[in-house]
Amino acid sequence: MEAYRTRVHVNQDGSVTLPDLPFQAGEEVEVIVLAEARKAREVGRYPLRGTPLPYVDPFEPVAQDDWEALQ
Repeated sequence: MEAYRTRVHVNQDGSVTLPDLPFQAGEEVEVIVLAEARKAREVGRYPLRGTPLPYVDPFEPVAQDDWEALQ
């Protein structure tokens, strides 16, 4: 099975035109339409970006009880 990949934009009426296909006229082909995956990943890549983070006691030591040298 020969595969052919191309990128096109969807027209205003919702149709897609595939110009200059490397197949013979009348040849039967299978068409699968996928949204570009890269854009889908970028949307949810950093879901907490822009979310304010509260700091409770920002100048207090963190995990002080975990240090063996202090015990």
